[in-house]
Amino acid sequence: MKWRSFIRTIQAKLIIIYVLLILIAMQLIGVYFVSSMKNSLTDNFTKDLKARAEMLSILTADKFGSEAGTADEETAVESLRGMVNNLYINGAEIQVLDASGKIITTSVPSQNDYVGQRNTQTVVNRALQGISDNEEYIIADDNVRKKVVAKPVLSGDKVVGAIYIAADMKDLYATMGRINSVFISGLLLALALTVVLCVILAHTITQPIKEMTRHATAVAEGRFNRKMPVLGNDEIGQLSQAFNYMTGRLREALSQNEEEKEKLTSILTNMSDGVVATDENGVVILMNRRAALMLGNEGPLPEGAPLDKLLGLDYEQSGSLAKGNAQSAMLHLTHMGGEDSNIVRVTFTPIHRREGGIAGTIAVLQDVTEQENLEESRREFVANVSHELRTPLTTIKSYVEALDDGALEDPQLAVRFVGVIRNETERMIRLVTDLLHLSRLDSKEALLRIQQTDITEMLEDVADRFSFQIRQKRIDISTRVRKDVTTAWLDRDQIDQVLGNLVSNALKYTPEGGTIELEALKIEDGMLSISVRDSGIGIPKKDIERIFERFYRVDKARSRNMGGTGLGLSIAREIVKAHGGSISLQSELNEGSKVTFTLPLNEQRGSEA
Repeated sequence: MKWRSFIRTIQAKLIIIYVLLILIAMQLIGVYFVSSMKNSLTDNFTKDLKARAEMLSILTADKFGSEAGTADEETAVESLRGMVNNLYINGAEIQVLDASGKIITTSVPSQNDYVGQRNTQTVVNRALQGISDNEEYIIADDNVRKKVVAKPVLSGDKVVGAIYIAADMKDLYATMGRINSVFISGLLLALALTVVLCVILAHTITQPIKEMTRHATAVAEGRFNRKMPVLGNDEIGQLSQAFNYMTGRLREALSQNEEEKEKLTSILTNMSDGVVATDENGVVILMNRRAALMLGNEGPLPEGAPLDKLLGLDYEQSGSLAKGNAQSAMLHLTHMGGEDSNIVRVTFTPIHRREGGIAGTIAVLQDVTEQENLEESRREFVANVSHELRTPLTTIKSYVEALDDGALEDPQLAVRFVGVIRNETERMIRLVTDLLHLSRLDSKEALLRIQQTDITEMLEDVADRFSFQIRQKRIDISTRVRKDVTTAWLDRDQIDQVLGNLVSNALKYTPEGGTIELEALKIEDGMLSISVRDSGIGIPKKDIERIFERFYRVDKARSRNMGGTGLGLSIAREIVKAHGGSISLQSELNEGSKVTFTLPLNEQRGSEA
């Protein structure tokens, strides 16, 4: 099993591929080399024989020419025999033939019996016909392969004989055998070295792959701190760099994903709106803390809770929700403990799948109780403004009609009616002026002209301004400024208006013989505290929280008769807020009231909106 497993590995496949490639390459090279070597040796051997035959042919032709007509035949044969014996070729038989193909002499003594006989081989016949290129291979009686070459002997243009050479090729093939042995030995040695080198090379290739496999497994298990060693700039090194880069990017992506998940969880947890998510069946799978508080479900979410039951939707709304057509709904939810119900707007958003269909629903719960209350306050404000304007306008209209009906004829009555009309007109002007002032404060259009102001002087000026009313009601007014308070940076005109409204209210609701105290002192955080205390009728506790609302009056009829617009305290609050301070009221019924506002003491600022 181990061997089979090894065979299936990349390392074994690489070794086999390399060995086969080397083996095939060396076989091809060997075949080509041996074939070329054999052809070269054979060609050289043949050329040598032909050269020797050609030389012997020339010498024989000269010998035949020089002996003709001057010596006997035996002398000529002896001369040719000596010449043939001198031209020694190892393992070769040389025959000199006459024009008829008879053997005149031979270089092999054992072949002397064939002298005088004809050589009938084809190459000899071709040579006697004057063909010079004659060669062939023969197998001798002793199974030795021989190369046969025949050349014509020419005397002028006439063929006078032939040279026949049959050379033994045993030495040539012995040389070829030695070459083959050397080649096979080299091939085996090369294969052995190739196997060793292939093992080493395959290990260098597969080892990084194995290491990368281990690192990939570690990364899959969440261990992103592992890094592949980069051992070079080759493909394996580039792959290692790419793997490390991928690991880093994957670590960053997962880290960002975790961060985004934590952010989303934090956002959902701390959202001012409630979020409820459901699956495709309408079952709640996610609810943030705000939604749980809105729905009065502070404990764990019940498993399989349907959204329509959780929100208390009616049948029609539940059907629209199931079809994904529901968009929004207004719900009245009661807190745990039976407190007043809150008004909640629920917006439904279906989650669509890419391939179609609805995968779930997101319900966003917004507490619009404050908005509804604000809308109610705005409606009440419009109603109050309309009422405040309608009353003087009705009075003016009535007196104008009375004057038109004949009251102008009575001078005393006309003067009184005109006085009433003037008072009502002035009252409307004050109302409109206060409304415009509030509008500028709300829109930040009222510029604060900050300047260094003497606090003692400012409080005394306010007291002097109301000195006539104070003497009429025999009210004792006093100002007290602590020693550590001298000046402050504020808008003198605006703060004069605040103090004027507060002192005016104190005068209105303080009976004769009462007291009014103006006090300024330094408190924590570098703030100036100014208070106006009276010994008047006081304010019921139920009205204290709403006393700074616009047009709010504790005793509406009495306040209107005193000429108030119901906007004085609202204007005072907005001016103090524009300065960066706060205002509050403390009061006990029939024991008097104390209004306190704070301002920055030593902060020098330029004009600002």
